[in-house]
Amino acid sequence: MKDFIKQVKFNSHGLVPAIIQDSQTLAVLMMAYMNDEALRATIKTGISHFWSRSRQKLWQKGETSGNIQRVKKILYDCDADTLLLLVEQTGVACHTGSPSCFFRELYERVDSSDTRKGPERTNLAGILNTVYDVIVERRDTPSETSYVSSLYSSGLDKILKKISEESGELIISSKNNNRDEIVYEAADLWFHSLVLLGYHGLSPQDVCGELEKRFGVSGMEKKKREGKTK
Repeated sequence: MKDFIKQVKFNSHGLVPAIIQDSQTLAVLMMAYMNDEALRATIKTGISHFWSRSRQKLWQKGETSGNIQRVKKILYDCDADTLLLLVEQTGVACHTGSPSCFFRELYERVDSSDTRKGPERTNLAGILNTVYDVIVERRDTPSETSYVSSLYSSGLDKILKKISEESGELIISSKNNNRDEIVYEAADLWFHSLVLLGYHGLSPQDVCGELEKRFGVSGMEKKKREGKTK
């Protein structure tokens, strides 16, 4: 182990960036920093350990959440100044509840020959997660000028009332066949639904996970099994 670690070039702060990748899917899960102590602990235990720059302390991934990473292999790049950990991830990697920390799309080159993608194509998951992150921040760090903070301080009944109101307004805009109003009211309903998820400690990823379970399952069959058909 000592000879292996000597191959790694730590920076002036004694740290080396470590990219974490799922050993089965090869999805990039996260990036963190390791120092000599963290790397040794990782090799010794077989579970990923990192060095927290903000807290200035060693930490084990999943120590409190249970979302540990069992390390299958550690590679280092041609310059020996970056590590790649292939791991078996338990649960999710990101503290937001997303499987990977890399769920926000910054840029995507659109092929003009691909008729399925327009130049104004947006990433729905990225937008929802970004809005949700702001909502959670307002929940955890209340502000007197924040609308979201006021909803949380008013309690669940207030949040449920807003969802009921926005649902009604969406129904009315649909009955009126007003496309602009439908989009506007649907956005309001989605927003307040995210607030509700945050109240219960849930995330958009939890909803996405439920939707994924339904792929390939007949909607009518599902309702029949649940006893919801008339």
